[in-house]
Amino acid sequence: MTILVIGTWLVRPEKQVEFSRLWKRFLEYLKKNPKMFKEVKSLKFFTQMFGGIEGTYVELAEYESLADYETFQTRIKKNKEYMKMFQEFMLLVDPTTLSTSVLTAVK
Repeated sequence: MTILVIGTWLVRPEKQVEFSRLWKRFLEYLKKNPKMFKEVKSLKFFTQMFGGIEGTYVELAEYESLADYETFQTRIKKNKEYMKMFQEFMLLVDPTTLSTSVLTAVK
């Protein structure tokens, strides 16, 4: 059963430049480490233009199952390079705006 994991966040206004640099590093990391993301069926990133809060970042990740998502999370959290970027990320975003939702298809 396919699941979608949707993450949203806002970058602190004074941290936009640093976030852009980190974002580029993260996208390079994705390209260089496809085996780290083998459970991820698709991954898309957006910024909100209308409705809600303008400028909100949205990550949409698709997995075959909740078990695949959990396997991915376990592996990625053991990776030092990824965790360093994640720690930097947490310093750049407003933690009160972080949100994660998991959706399943309606049958």
